[in-house]
Amino acid sequence: MEPVISIQGLNHYFGHGHLRKQVLFDLSAHIDAGEIVIMTGPSGSGKTTLLTLIGALRSAQEGSLRVLGQELRHSTTEQQIQIRRQTGYIFQGHNLLHALTARQNVQMAMDLQPHVSAKQAKKRVDEMLCAVGLQDHLDYYPHQLSGGQKQRVAIARALVAHPKIVLADEPTAALDKKSGRDVVEIMRNLAREQGCTILIVTHDNRILDVADRLIHMEDGRLSETTLSV
Repeated sequence: MEPVISIQGLNHYFGHGHLRKQVLFDLSAHIDAGEIVIMTGPSGSGKTTLLTLIGALRSAQEGSLRVLGQELRHSTTEQQIQIRRQTGYIFQGHNLLHALTARQNVQMAMDLQPHVSAKQAKKRVDEMLCAVGLQDHLDYYPHQLSGGQKQRVAIARALVAHPKIVLADEPTAALDKKSGRDVVEIMRNLAREQGCTILIVTHDNRILDVADRLIHMEDGRLSETTLSV
């Protein structure tokens, strides 16, 4: 079976002309369906850049990057949109819209799924918010929620459309130990139930044990261990 994410000889550059700078160097890795992989490494090493390439938020420049069987180098805008629709994103800042309730923020992800009826979408939104422990906060606005609760809303939004991939960039950075642990456990449990693949970028050594594998990025280069944490 083809890996969900397959990277081969991937290079990436920022800038043009004499200002062009290489930030990713000959990366090769693969992630299989259902795996939870954590990527570690110092700030500025290229982790977020790789995450945005995998999520089709940037265009692959050199080498091969296949996601869900689709080659992203030279891919069309429509092909990139299809990858995004099958990907859940969790950012360091929860990125909730302050004018919308928890329910409305999660509903936004379902609005991108035109094949799901309005009734079914609402049911799925409420079930997902209940699954992350926010059944009593469905109509709360972000300013009425704690940091951990906001991140739970972000997790619900990422998972509600049953994505095949979840990409999480420092999901516990702003959380205390207990809240951070809670949110990664929620991610792991819900993703296991849905059978999706998770790639987490983190500096948080407290959550490394949730991973099946670790990969490490330093100076734009990847190293990998196949040992379980």
